[in-house]
Amino acid sequence: MRPIADIASFHAHVYFAENDEAEAAAAKEIREAVADRFAVALGRWHDGAVGPHDRGSYQIAFGPHLFATIVPWLMLNHGGLSILIHPNTHWVRRDHLQDCLWIGTRLDLREETLPEREDEPEPPPVPNTAPSVQP
Repeated sequence: MRPIADIASFHAHVYFAENDEAEAAAAKEIREAVADRFAVALGRWHDGAVGPHDRGSYQIAFGPHLFATIVPWLMLNHGGLSILIHPNTHWVRRDHLQDCLWIGTRLDLREETLPEREDEPEPPPVPNTAPSVQP
């Protein structure tokens, strides 16, 4: 059994089709709403494939203490988009492929880009947002 303490942080990857203006607009709306509501670190906006993600996406990094509020909020407000949520432990491949959850439609990931293990999991994120409204 693995202890919960193995989880240093979480990522939520919000996906959109780069050639679909409506999906990109929905992804932007979610991004802005998350920034207004949660102390998270928002990653760069990627219009195309990057790493294991084969379509447009951005990352929301958050600490374990936010899981119980941000994940239900994303469930209710994903706007039909696919969102991958995974823990960050030493086991990168397993985090993305086995120990994850999906909101919306599950998408394929480019598994070959994921290392099996990293010596140090990603540290807890330093928020780059300033929440101003309640979740």
